[in-house]
Amino acid sequence: MEEKRILSTKERALRINLNKNIYGSFAEIGAGQEVASNFFKAGGASGTIAKTMSAYDMSFSDAIYGKNGRYVCENRLLRMLEKEYNLLPERLSGRIPTTQFFAFANTVEALNYEKTNQPHGWIGCRFQLHPDSTPNECVIHVKMHDTDIHIQQAAIGTIGVNLIFACMHISDPEEFLNSLVDGISTGGIEIDMFRLEGPDFEHVDNRLMSLKLVRNGHTRATMFSPDGSMLQPSEVLYKKNVLVLRGRFRPVTHVNVDMLLASRRHFISEPDVDKKNICVLCELTLTDLSTDGQIDEKDFLQRVDIICSLGQNVLISNYPEYYRLVNHLSRLTKGFKIGIILGIYSLQRIFDEKYYTRLRGGILEAFGKLLGGNVKLYVYPSISIDGGSELLTINDLVVPEEMKSLLQYLKDNDKLEDVGNANIKNLNIISDDVLKMIGDGNDEWVRYVPKKIAETIKKRHLFEYDQSKVIDISEG
Repeated sequence: MEEKRILSTKERALRINLNKNIYGSFAEIGAGQEVASNFFKAGGASGTIAKTMSAYDMSFSDAIYGKNGRYVCENRLLRMLEKEYNLLPERLSGRIPTTQFFAFANTVEALNYEKTNQPHGWIGCRFQLHPDSTPNECVIHVKMHDTDIHIQQAAIGTIGVNLIFACMHISDPEEFLNSLVDGISTGGIEIDMFRLEGPDFEHVDNRLMSLKLVRNGHTRATMFSPDGSMLQPSEVLYKKNVLVLRGRFRPVTHVNVDMLLASRRHFISEPDVDKKNICVLCELTLTDLSTDGQIDEKDFLQRVDIICSLGQNVLISNYPEYYRLVNHLSRLTKGFKIGIILGIYSLQRIFDEKYYTRLRGGILEAFGKLLGGNVKLYVYPSISIDGGSELLTINDLVVPEEMKSLLQYLKDNDKLEDVGNANIKNLNIISDDVLKMIGDGNDEWVRYVPKKIAETIKKRHLFEYDQSKVIDISEG
């Protein structure tokens, strides 16, 4: 089968320019002054561009779009899209019956002269696919990793053209997403937030698009809120105290909930934690989502549904090792406290050197990244995996002889803490057993999950729940 040729940036801009039905405005502030330029250079721009707006000075930007606390943020981008899109039908009313209007905007911070900042930007397009229709909207957040400002500017120009082209010509959500980085060097642009919505894209589940951002290598971590809204991690977690529970959540049981609640009580009692400035995250890694390298998207959404039903934020990451996750979060929180909730067996795996063979510094380098900053591990108790009733805490942790001094050092420096107020009567609950009960129709599973979770599973028929299969336990 012949491989489909990927159009160049110039070809994409020209194809839009030659479509007489597509007409709109460009507004670019900050360092993102490259997108409209690509349409002018492609030729035929008079068929596409109603207006270009470039507001580099903050005072001019405020006068046009209103004052804003931050200039490179989603709120500023949305104000730009709103103002510029509304002007099109207002000033070009005669074209409403025949024209697909669009407004493109970006607000970008490029690499500074000292190269001390994280270059990033918000980019969006509000657009019609049919004349005189309700518009759709696509918004993305990008980080730029090239160290040459000219390469960064060119990448913004390319991704802007790609975004407008995808809005007008690509209906498949995953193809839409992947096309955004066409023509950009690998690793040059990271997309860590993507939202596509509107009457022509009601089939798009943006939670699933967050998963695909990570799975397809566009970023290493994405985030969304309990209501399913896409969040940009660096904005939400900036200078926040962050508490993270990693898990499979298949399904959420009383143990998961108690791990969160009990550990949070420890976390907020820390002297350097402001309880009004905390963000709690339930994290799903690609490793915990995949079976034989494949991810069941239906299963993913079911897990997300029950986490969100508890009012929790969801983080999706491709950081199988804890030290990589902490390294990522530390860059966002800027030195604020990070708490990691884990069980005794997960802690034991952290002390296994086989996981760090790729690091030049081995396990010491990993622990330096994991616990070198303002990070603390909250260790939830467990019971013996051989079925015994003995309660296992940090003092029962078995590590190789050569690791005992390291373990003691972490204890002495308040890097590890037992979660002492745990509800130990639920420690015998195993999520895989609960999952099997749901599939088998054994209604006893409802005893092992919070009431709200049980209601959500039954109402939405999650995890193959089938009311007709339910066994009446009272009859045997």
